[in-house]
Amino acid sequence: MELRHLRYFVAVAECGHFGQAAKLLNIVQPALSMQIRALEEELGGLLFTRTSRKVELTEAGRLLLPEAKRTLEQAGHSKNIVQRALRGETGCVRIGFAGNAVLSGKLMEHVRAFRLRAPDVEIQLQELSPKALLEALGLGQIDIAYSPPEGELPPQIDAVKIGEWPMMFAISQDHPLADIKSVTLAMLAKFPLVVFAEGVGDDALRRMHRQWDNEGAEMQYASSTLGALAIAASGPGVVLLPDSFTRVAIPHLVYQPISDKSFVAELLLLSRRDETQGAVFAYIQLALQNNHNGTL
Repeated sequence: MELRHLRYFVAVAECGHFGQAAKLLNIVQPALSMQIRALEEELGGLLFTRTSRKVELTEAGRLLLPEAKRTLEQAGHSKNIVQRALRGETGCVRIGFAGNAVLSGKLMEHVRAFRLRAPDVEIQLQELSPKALLEALGLGQIDIAYSPPEGELPPQIDAVKIGEWPMMFAISQDHPLADIKSVTLAMLAKFPLVVFAEGVGDDALRRMHRQWDNEGAEMQYASSTLGALAIAASGPGVVLLPDSFTRVAIPHLVYQPISDKSFVAELLLLSRRDETQGAVFAYIQLALQNNHNGTL
């Protein structure tokens, strides 16, 4: 028994006529009659009594009709669920992000645009360090990551640059550099560097070390972005970050530009190369399309 057998049976039962049912189904009447006979042979009895003018259900046919309708309805429901999932209209997208994804506005613009496109998709957000983002993506704990560059990427991870911002630094308001108009990387190298967590920001640190020629720079570690800013606001430490962080107002903390304009922060959109989830794929496509169109 196939779904088409049930669909043909329901059509004949509702029309009460083989010719009308065949026209409704867009098939020829002999083919319809043959399919109904095949169904009756499989079930072991007649489903219709046939006269020259009409077709009526037998007792077996009356029993089959509600079951056939229920089966067809469930099959259609299952088909709809799967098709919506493949189109990215249902499901869940787990997104990990670093702080600049929020402060730059990229993350919110992407999520807001996707919610309008697919309101039934669940969005989960989690802030992680760049190193943890890469690990979570590789382990399948998140589906998409907004992250600064973090060393060499595994071959199974795709990366697209979605933004670039000048780097600046944050220091306490009574820091020796607070009143200096043009601060160089060499001047910053004389003070402790505050990083967001141990092992985080290695790519940026390597670029700094190459310019400072100082692999032994003093480091202070913080567990979060706010923690790093708090350390800088209360001591001699220096936090290097994208200029989008100036939106965060911290008491006793000031932001200053770096004279070297080539020192920039990048934001990458990371995803798995073999991604098969419709909702995740749809999110990535929408995010890249919006970014390419310059709407963010």
